[in-house]
Amino acid sequence: MPVRHTADVVVVGAGPAGCAAAITLARAGRRVVLVDKATFPRDKTCGDGLTALAVRLLADLGLDPATVGSWVPLVDVMVRTPRGDEQRFALPPGPGQFAAVSRRADLDAALVELARAAGVDVREGCAVTAASPDAADGVVDVHLADGTTARAWYVVAADGMWSPLRKLTGAGGATAYLGEWQALRQYFVATGPESRSMWVWFERDLLPGYAWSFPLPDGRINIGLGVQRTHGDATGLRHRWDDLLARPHIRRVLGDGAEPEGPWRAWPIPTGILDAPLTAWGGRVLFVGDAARAGDTMTGEGIGQALETARLAARAVAGAGAGDPARAATAYRRAVRAGLYIDDLASRLVARTLARHPGAADRWLPVALSTRFTTRYFGPWMFEHHPRALPLTPWRWGRGALSTPGAWAPPGASAWASLAAAGRRQLPSSAWQTSASTAR
Repeated sequence: MPVRHTADVVVVGAGPAGCAAAITLARAGRRVVLVDKATFPRDKTCGDGLTALAVRLLADLGLDPATVGSWVPLVDVMVRTPRGDEQRFALPPGPGQFAAVSRRADLDAALVELARAAGVDVREGCAVTAASPDAADGVVDVHLADGTTARAWYVVAADGMWSPLRKLTGAGGATAYLGEWQALRQYFVATGPESRSMWVWFERDLLPGYAWSFPLPDGRINIGLGVQRTHGDATGLRHRWDDLLARPHIRRVLGDGAEPEGPWRAWPIPTGILDAPLTAWGGRVLFVGDAARAGDTMTGEGIGQALETARLAARAVAGAGAGDPARAATAYRRAVRAGLYIDDLASRLVARTLARHPGAADRWLPVALSTRFTTRYFGPWMFEHHPRALPLTPWRWGRGALSTPGAWAPPGASAWASLAAAGRRQLPSSAWQTSASTAR
């Protein structure tokens, strides 16, 4: 007699990681329940910046930027070194988009609607209260705040840095964990003409962190700072923030008469994927996004990494089938190690160099401007158009590795069109059904 279950996969958390996993699985023919304790749209404290990695994966999901009200495409970035040198770095001229800014309230709500359109059973305002494995049936029972229980072969945990599912499964859910980065952002209505550019300031007292200003519609900006947390170090973010806003080059970008739009908000950022368990309960639970501590060690950016871990987890689950969670766990861990681990190590190397040798931040700009090659590729590398460890991973040096177009490029513009199509290709449903039929 078949095992009774309400879904093939339950995804917990409807941010970018959760929506990406749910959409990928639904399009592969799986029955997916997506739950979140929040109702959408909801604000999410974030820098709101989207790297080339993030926009490319959003395009692969089928997101239409026109459905995201605050979407602003970016074509270049202004960078300032600690000694005050400023330089504009252009992103590739196209085709496609290579970076963007969007309020998370708008982006996440659009992704939730995209999940619904893909056939996902979305349950908002519905927290997880408990979860337990049923070893006899080979399923996981996820108990919800509305009194119902979702029974599924797998759970994808996209429930944030302090993942409740990580605690429920006993997979290293230490309550004292504070993340490797801490960040602060505030929305402003800016009046300076330079506020329409994207700015990254490498301030000497923030290294290996930095400050940013990202343009939003209607003269608004998201301005903030991110710093690495050191052991025993008090945050002191408010003092740093007031001091930063008073600096002349920051005031120049804000413009005279700039006004804050709401209070500043701080949040921690996890970038410890090398040390985080990726699965639990024999592979029935897979952690993605912040729950996998997948943020970029060099910048603290996490949306691209959230989307990537979600895609890898969804493919591992879909490929393994219901009856072989060990295979899903192995496939997921191998995929993460083959890409994200290597890029994380490269990011750590850069961050440690800046931390130990602050003067290096003053020297890299002349190096980046020293040749046509470095001028062309530094910006795309910084914004993850190319993998962080691309120079150190020869197996990624295929033809066109440095000329991949951006997201939403016209069909046939390059090999990207075929790569995106391959990413959306569904696995045969028979593979899942055969495995499911053996899970009794």
